[in-house]
Amino acid sequence: MKVMVLLLWAGLLVASPAADQHDQHHAALDARGATFMGFDQKATAHHFILTKDGGRIEVTAKNAKDTASVTQIRDHLRHIAMVFANGDFALPGLVHDTRAVPGVDAMRNHAAALSYTFEEIDRGALVRITGASLEAIAAVHEFLRFQITDHKTGDPLSPANRK
Repeated sequence: MKVMVLLLWAGLLVASPAADQHDQHHAALDARGATFMGFDQKATAHHFILTKDGGRIEVTAKNAKDTASVTQIRDHLRHIAMVFANGDFALPGLVHDTRAVPGVDAMRNHAAALSYTFEEIDRGALVRITGASLEAIAAVHEFLRFQITDHKTGDPLSPANRK
């Protein structure tokens, strides 16, 4: 019995640094998100939705009465739609602390085949990204899959039948 307890305890010690590293990564991501997006990441929910023709970035305030977050979300996503349309993808790199956000180079290369539409929704906003070519759509999917994985949103990694 003592051996079993010691083995379990040793296993926790070995597993703990990985979990701690994950927690540190997510805390740093949230801090950079608050800095570069302009709103509290814990007061909001991000969703990255893959669709047959591209996808959507959706952000909402968790509390419907949090009008400050709603305004900040809308300001940020309005800005994102504009800068993405101009080929400027610096913000995702700053938030994720990397120069190589997956999908960004291909989105830049297929800029003529992509459109970015800002829309207000209940408690927040969305940016609809629509691709006019298979290559552009694949680039958007790669970008959104990275966002889903790094933000740990739990959103599906395939478009299913959504439009």
